[in-house]
Amino acid sequence: MISALTVRVRPRHVLLGLAGAALGVLVVLEGLNAPLWPVAALTIASGLLCLSAPAVRQRHFPRRAAWAVAGSALATAAGSLTTHRPENTPGMVEAGALLMVIVRAVRHCPPRQAVALSAASAVAAVALPLRIETWDSLTLSIMALLACVGVPFAAVFGLCLRLWDALRAREREAVLREQRLGYARDLHDFVAHHVTAIVARTRAARFAAGAGQAPSVEDLDRMLAQIEEAGSQALGSMRAMVSSLRDTAAPAPTRPPGDPQALRDLVDEFGGTGAQAELSLDPRLAQLPLPPETGITVQRVVQESLTNVRRHAAGATRVTVRVALRPDDTVEVGVTDDGRPDTVPSGPADGGGFGLVGLTERVEETGGTLTTGPRPGGGWRVLAVLPAKDAAPTR
Repeated sequence: MISALTVRVRPRHVLLGLAGAALGVLVVLEGLNAPLWPVAALTIASGLLCLSAPAVRQRHFPRRAAWAVAGSALATAAGSLTTHRPENTPGMVEAGALLMVIVRAVRHCPPRQAVALSAASAVAAVALPLRIETWDSLTLSIMALLACVGVPFAAVFGLCLRLWDALRAREREAVLREQRLGYARDLHDFVAHHVTAIVARTRAARFAAGAGQAPSVEDLDRMLAQIEEAGSQALGSMRAMVSSLRDTAAPAPTRPPGDPQALRDLVDEFGGTGAQAELSLDPRLAQLPLPPETGITVQRVVQESLTNVRRHAAGATRVTVRVALRPDDTVEVGVTDDGRPDTVPSGPADGGGFGLVGLTERVEETGGTLTTGPRPGGGWRVLAVLPAKDAAPTR
């Protein structure tokens, strides 16, 4: 139990505790300055109550602040009506605590509640010098200083903190939104590619069986093996994604992003579905490693393009994937096919509609461009132009 408490104690908590204890001692000393013990006790109680208000949890703060303001006003009224009042120190620690109440009310409370608590705290803080025995020019100066400088400064400071909190919340929301979009793109890239392969091979088997051409035992075993392999790859991709979301300390993949072997695996896997696939890689890429963002995007462009060929390019017999460097320090990724466009739009079951949107977002984030459209000689073409080098740091 002692070790657990020791672990939870932080230096910041220790410093805050020491500061609170020192301010509490000052409140007691200021209260003892009153000639009458009832007034002294009331002054000490109101001072400690005001000192504790800014330190409570937010859900308890409005009620504690209201009690603190009421106690301070009661102590001021009682002290000003007595015939024996202190000659000095009307409660400067209490005044500072009331100003902190204004800061916290403006920062965290709803507008109406913040205005009410701030106004009541301001009146209580300005009225504190009325506890002094002699109301001279010094007393009026202290009251004017609190009213014209202390209260406005506390209100403006609380408003600045409120705006800063709102800005931080907006930035966090933007970061979370970007993370959600990234997860959606990764989920589509990792899983939809393999699931599409499963659907395409299953449809091919059903089409062959429906046409009265029952596949042989060897062909059937080969189709089922391909479906099993695609399902295992989809399951592995899903597990890898879940692991990356659950464990940020997981080791990084040994294969660098955009590795040529990964592109060859994608093309070879696609070639197993029946259409002939060809990969053309610029040999200069071996001596010029691409930036991580560009390498990942190259792989995603090829993956998404091959997935769309499976879905929409009816009768495609040849697919060409070309990755080459351009003279302007950019890398060009082109995927073309000779199929005719599918006249039946993809439904929700196919998962269509989000692939190109996410791919366009990913390409534009790296500073590249993506164009898609039919080829003059027939078929479809996807062309991405991406930076081959890291962007120069801005000064």
